[in-house]
Amino acid sequence: MSANTVPDMADITKDADFRPDKTDLQRAFSRRNLVDTLMLGYVPMILALLVIALPLVWMVIASFKPPSEIVTIAPTFLPLDPTSANYISVAERVPLLSAVRNSTIVTVVGATIKVFLAITTAYALVFVKIRGAGFVFLAILVALMVPTEAAMLPNYITISSLGGRNTLWGILLPSLGTAFGTFLLRQQFLTLPPALLEAAELDGAGHWRRLWSIVVPITVPSIATVALITVVSEWNQFLWPLVITDHPDSMTLPVALNLLQSLESNTGNYGVLMAGAVLVIAPILVVFAMLQRYIVAGLTQGAVK
Repeated sequence: MSANTVPDMADITKDADFRPDKTDLQRAFSRRNLVDTLMLGYVPMILALLVIALPLVWMVIASFKPPSEIVTIAPTFLPLDPTSANYISVAERVPLLSAVRNSTIVTVVGATIKVFLAITTAYALVFVKIRGAGFVFLAILVALMVPTEAAMLPNYITISSLGGRNTLWGILLPSLGTAFGTFLLRQQFLTLPPALLEAAELDGAGHWRRLWSIVVPITVPSIATVALITVVSEWNQFLWPLVITDHPDSMTLPVALNLLQSLESNTGNYGVLMAGAVLVIAPILVVFAMLQRYIVAGLTQGAVK
């Protein structure tokens, strides 16, 4: 056969049979293979789903139960007499509206500043030739290893001396930097092809334009992942707001619901506590649903070259 001769399909199928072998089919549907698939695949996934989902489902269901259906010797999974009185009790016993407002402001402002600083810092560490960049990155790694509780007393003294007690900026200021987000984005920026930025530089684009026109659009999934982690962290922040605030008007939602727990600890009204927990978790679930496709892409970005 000459070099320019196209091989006939009959010759190809004659040399290689593309039909699955009967032995392979028997092996694929054998009892051992099915047992391995169930025990090593579906069973662990189902157990993990039950461990994660059942407490959340029970929390939501219990928030609509009256106390007599929660503390009973014959409990039922679904409420026999559903009621929204638990949510009404939460709104009456804690400053719910101001707490939600404060948490929203702290989360939106704090997450926006953190993500912005993470993007710009990671870009500077990777694409800007500055002295001491390695030392700065080392300091970021050290910051990842230091627990936040270790800096709580110095932060409290500093914020209190500046008049930041019972203020939203007093809650925000100590945690505006994000070492984890900077580290994650730096590692992602290192995977970008240098030719893209070199071409933009030859066209006269400065660092600011290169960052927002090239780097950010390419790494949107990773930035969305950092944003979600930051939003969850800001929304669920409890210890520092509890330390720096003692007035109901400046409390965030987790701190206000801790006050609710103190009120309900002697009554056993677990339905009210469950309703408060649902109010904390529901906004995060909405944000996660909105960013889920970006998060999956961000986790797999760079896995295939």
